[in-house]
Amino acid sequence: MDRIAVLIPCYNEEKTIEKVIKDSKAALPEAVVYVYDNNSTDDTVKIAKAAGAVVRHEKRQGKGYVLRSMFRDIDADCYICVDGDDTYPMETATEMARLVLEEGVDMVVGDRLSSTYFQENTRPFHNMGNSMVRYAINHLFKSDIKDIMTGFRALSYEFVKSYPVLSRGFEIETEMSIHAVFNEMVIANVVVEYRDRPEGSQSKLNTYSDGIRVLSTIVKLYKNYKPFKFFSTLAFLMLLVAAVMFLWVFARFINTHLVENMPTLVVSGFIALGAMQAFFSGLILSDMVTRSRRDFELLLYRIRAEHIKKRDE
Repeated sequence: MDRIAVLIPCYNEEKTIEKVIKDSKAALPEAVVYVYDNNSTDDTVKIAKAAGAVVRHEKRQGKGYVLRSMFRDIDADCYICVDGDDTYPMETATEMARLVLEEGVDMVVGDRLSSTYFQENTRPFHNMGNSMVRYAINHLFKSDIKDIMTGFRALSYEFVKSYPVLSRGFEIETEMSIHAVFNEMVIANVVVEYRDRPEGSQSKLNTYSDGIRVLSTIVKLYKNYKPFKFFSTLAFLMLLVAAVMFLWVFARFINTHLVENMPTLVVSGFIALGAMQAFFSGLILSDMVTRSRRDFELLLYRIRAEHIKKRDE
């Protein structure tokens, strides 16, 4: 088992990967640096091997697939996840690793948004999207994560081995944050300097399509993790629509003593029944989530015992 593993998912990062590896080794001399190549067509693999990294391959395209393979294959007391684009200063990784190894933190978030991100990032829609996602997650899940979509994190063994990776692409960071918050894991924020990509290095993030996927992931995870709030809100909105439709028909009935819009009345009744069904679905699913939380705590006990055994071997 490694003491510290630096995990670098890569796709066509020949311009920057050597510097990221060398900076990682300088900041964390005891760490093993892993580069997982995700079908690069340039010299990323060749350069990473020459720089001394352990290079492996993930054929399924997408950052979520890469992290899933990394988390499954590698055992370490502390994992440092960093992008291969040289936008994060690895000097900060020393403090992030210390928080995991000595303070028992499960996830340390490299917070770009509290430092230089908005000055360095020249893509305004990325800036707006990061702020929107941060507000949405913290508001919906009552958390205080300063940077939801950062690619720079330190993770504990317990977090990595208990985290089911479901996302395929860049929405993985959002999913990771919600998993930590919902399961009441220990989270810390560390402010890091952010620098924009060097000239010649291209971002793999599509502002619009990946942004839509991130927002849809938030809605999906909110439904899965907080079903009673989700479905009770849906039930309230449906009841509101049904009430408006019914009152419109009823007002005309008061004036004419005739039900002139029977289809509208029938539809309002069906919407009201749907609202009731949504409400009780939320109750049932909420009980299932509570049971899942209990199962997760038992899983953590087993993972911690496994961690201690592997560390002592």
